[in-house]
Amino acid sequence: MTREVDADKRATLRRFAALGAATPLAASGRAVADGDDSAARDAIRGYLATTPGAHFSKLRDDLSLATGETQHHLERLESAGEVVSQKDGDYRRYFPAGRFSAFERRALGYLRRDTPRGMLLGLLRRPAASGADLARSLGVSRATVSTYAGKLADAGLLDTEGGYRVTRPEVLIALVVRYADSFGPDAAAFADDAASFISYDG
Repeated sequence: MTREVDADKRATLRRFAALGAATPLAASGRAVADGDDSAARDAIRGYLATTPGAHFSKLRDDLSLATGETQHHLERLESAGEVVSQKDGDYRRYFPAGRFSAFERRALGYLRRDTPRGMLLGLLRRPAASGADLARSLGVSRATVSTYAGKLADAGLLDTEGGYRVTRPEVLIALVVRYADSFGPDAAAFADDAASFISYDG
């Protein structure tokens, strides 16, 4: 059984390491990495290139790394200036350095949470949707929607004056479309229909 687990781990690391080795992030990492450390750090680079805003536990579990191993490699990558992290409630989320604005990092963090993502996608689809509409479509209470609306407003993602309105919808749409597969089926479905949500002045 241990041999099978080790083989699965190596396969996972190889898959994401191939992505990581092909990213600009890999160049500076080569100077500080060697041996198996290089493969693990390349895997983290590749993973964050496709799943920016992942929190520590998700990154660790998806890459089949141990907790201490994950901490070690993330600390090295942050020290090398390749990765940045920020606290998001109970989570610490990780991003490739120099790729995202503060607004985009906040947006990615909320897009990785089921209910806030559902609210944002719902409002992008139907800008006139009310809190009750969102609660009904997501199968959550009106109080839950109200709580998350306040948090999204504090993060600058939602305007709650006279209803709910997504701020900078073009940025949210671009992030959802680009990283749809890493968010979940709801984001993938939205991305498939994205062209219908984009209007052009002409």
